[in-house]
Amino acid sequence: MKNIIIPVDFSIHSEYALKTGAMLAKKHDATLHVLHMLELSDSLISHSANENKNEMMFLLALTKKKFEPFLEKGFLDGVKVEAVIKHHKVYKEVDALAQKVNADLIIMGSHGLMAHEGIFAGSNAEKMVRNSNTPVLTIKSDPNNTDFNKVVLATDMSTKSVAAYQKAKSIFSTLGSTIQLVYINRPHHNFISTQEFKELRKDFAKAGGTDQVEFISGYTVEDGLFEYADDTKADCVAVSTNARKGISHFFKGSISEDVANHSKLPVMSFKIEKR
Repeated sequence: MKNIIIPVDFSIHSEYALKTGAMLAKKHDATLHVLHMLELSDSLISHSANENKNEMMFLLALTKKKFEPFLEKGFLDGVKVEAVIKHHKVYKEVDALAQKVNADLIIMGSHGLMAHEGIFAGSNAEKMVRNSNTPVLTIKSDPNNTDFNKVVLATDMSTKSVAAYQKAKSIFSTLGSTIQLVYINRPHHNFISTQEFKELRKDFAKAGGTDQVEFISGYTVEDGLFEYADDTKADCVAVSTNARKGISHFFKGSISEDVANHSKLPVMSFKIEKR
């Protein structure tokens, strides 16, 4: 693990992500690319009037002024840090930077789903979880350590999820983690018999996955995953995302977002590549 991206907005949750990144960077001699987005309006960017340019320069100077004290943290001592400022949509800029530096991981601080928000507000963390081609680690509290010794990974054991499993296996191996895969059988959602599970597991292993998958039950993926993680005292949970968009995402929702929003544990998400 050599390059870690941390998008920040200077909030306390960003600081949690930065602290997590610092711990991992020290363990793996990695560089932290700390990214802040100005998120300027399209009209401000597209027009070349002096007034707009002056406003952009002012916002840039203000951001730089905030960046300096934000990065003056004791836990960053000895860590290689690159400060980056961009001005377009967060998840697109993060993906572009991830490709440029060949990032191994993106760490995002998130407060999760708040009571007053109701349906997903489309936050940057949620968009990153759903769309990023790079694994995303979501952090919601001050980290005591990054010893992800036990990780529970939810899988549907589809052949298209094999690549995501392989990516998860690789990164958690680097972190020194033990992964336990679980298939969560839901009563009103593609319920399968024990025999059907065995056949599905066999095909998954043959396609490059593994046959070491636990068969558990839950009314939802989150319920089953969180209960199993709690029973086994896991340090982290992981999920794959299909990157649904538009009306498909509205009706079917996103399991990865639900898990990231409601989990008390750190959540790692891996995008399933389209075939």
